[in-house]
Amino acid sequence: MSLATRNGTGSVDAPVTPPKVVRQRRVRPGLLGLAVLLIALGGLGAAFAVTSVRATGSYLAVARPVEVGREISTADLITVQVAGGQGLRPVPAGRLDEVIGKRAAVALVPGTLLTLSQITDDPLLGPGQQQIALGLKTAQVPARKLHPGDKVLLVSTPDSNANGEAAATGTRFAASVIDMVNQANDDQVVYLALPVRDVPAVVALAAQKRIAVVLTEAA
Repeated sequence: MSLATRNGTGSVDAPVTPPKVVRQRRVRPGLLGLAVLLIALGGLGAAFAVTSVRATGSYLAVARPVEVGREISTADLITVQVAGGQGLRPVPAGRLDEVIGKRAAVALVPGTLLTLSQITDDPLLGPGQQQIALGLKTAQVPARKLHPGDKVLLVSTPDSNANGEAAATGTRFAASVIDMVNQANDDQVVYLALPVRDVPAVVALAAQKRIAVVLTEAA
């Protein structure tokens, strides 16, 4: 290629810049296969997630508080729809009849799913125990409401006919709470599990209105 100069001295050959050659990057077959595999796995994961969300089931949930040891009734439970639920192991709604009549092994909290580990068939009375019911005034029981499974100590109060040291010494009996019912007149009925050997003495003290209940261990 020639260029003319201003002073007319002739043409001057100018260097020509060669065109740039753009090299195409080669795609490795291994990387292409990996990309296709990742896309496929992503699609499968999305499909599995949608399937899991859509896989709902009917299960039993707690409708109201149930104390330890109390029998479970139909009113204590509701049926809920749960999406997914893998690993939760709740009780299916179809097993309601198997649950009713069993006792709560732990305190059941409203709004939670019921599991088989929370219920039991075990009796509340252990070997060598009997159940008694004590009608007590509010001042004779702890300030808080007693719950099934609470450990209590029954203490005899002084005999007004006794004198001296005998009047100040109280007899103690260990017991477990089975249930507690509030009466309309603000009296309390406490159902207790006692060793058989202690039942006669406790019944006699209760008849004389000479017994108080001390909470030693909450369930």
